[in-house]
Amino acid sequence: MLVGHSYAGLVVRQAADLRPERIDHVIMVDGWAGADGDSMFSLAPEGFVKFVQDSAELIGQGASARTSAGSEPDGWQVPAPAPALFGITDPDEAQWLQERLRPQPLRTFTEGTRLTGAVDRIPGTAVYCRPRTFAFDKFAEAVGYRTVALDGPHDVMLTDPGAVADVLMSTRFRNRKLEA
Repeated sequence: MLVGHSYAGLVVRQAADLRPERIDHVIMVDGWAGADGDSMFSLAPEGFVKFVQDSAELIGQGASARTSAGSEPDGWQVPAPAPALFGITDPDEAQWLQERLRPQPLRTFTEGTRLTGAVDRIPGTAVYCRPRTFAFDKFAEAVGYRTVALDGPHDVMLTDPGAVADVLMSTRFRNRKLEA
C-alpha cells in the first residue's frame, strides 16, 4: 500500500507506475491525480494557479514569480501556506504544523507526471474531505479509484487521525479478503 496526501497524490501514482510489482493499492488523502502528463497546474482551477504563481518567490530575493507554466527559473519556491488554509484552527496543532511546513519548489506544480499506464492496473482508494477544497473526488473517479468521504479539513489526518486510520485499515482488510 502506498499513501499520499494532497500534491503527493501525483507522486504516489508515479511511484506506483514505476514499481507496480511492489504496490498492491494506492491511497490518496485529498490528493491530486491525473493522467500521463498532468501536473498540479493542469488539474487546478485558474484562480489557484494564479495564486501560487503570485506567491512564488526567488529564494533569497523575495521577488514575484509571475511566470507561465514550465518557464520558472531554478530556485523559485512557493512559501508554505498558513495552517488555517489547511483547516487547522486549534492553536497548538497550528503551531505544531507551522514548525514543520516548508516551501515547495514551483516546478512541482508545473512538471507533468510520467505514467506508462501500469498504475492504472493497481486498485486505488481516494479519501476526499468535506467541505471540498478542490475536486479531489472527481480526480479519483477519473482514474478509476473508489472514493470515501470524510468530514474534515484538507489536513484531516491531523484533526481526525482515527478516521483516516479506519480507511487505511479497512482498505488493507478489503485487499486481504480479496486475496483469500
